[in-house]
Amino acid sequence: MEVLQWIRFIIAALFIVCGLLAEILAIIGVYRFKYVLNRMHCSAIGDTLGLDMVLVGIMIIAGFSYTSLKLLIVLIVFMFASPVSAHLISKMEIETNENFKDECEVKK
Repeated sequence: MEVLQWIRFIIAALFIVCGLLAEILAIIGVYRFKYVLNRMHCSAIGDTLGLDMVLVGIMIIAGFSYTSLKLLIVLIVFMFASPVSAHLISKMEIETNENFKDECEVKK
């Protein structure tokens, strides 16, 4: 039984480390990109992927319990809320930016 607990711990640690790496890459992308929509895309993808992977890792550590059920509910709500809020903020940027056409490159 000790071996199964170590395997579960290693799998959970891999999920958590991958989630933290996704968050770090999102932070680097936010500072590297110049245009606001590129930054929004990078932060939305990084947040959703990173936090979801960390929550899955914590759920694996917690096992089958009420804690993992609560984390699953948080994960589902965040999977729907984060992309929708990023889309709405990006849409607001497009509608309110007067220089939108000048800042975007249109390839023909």
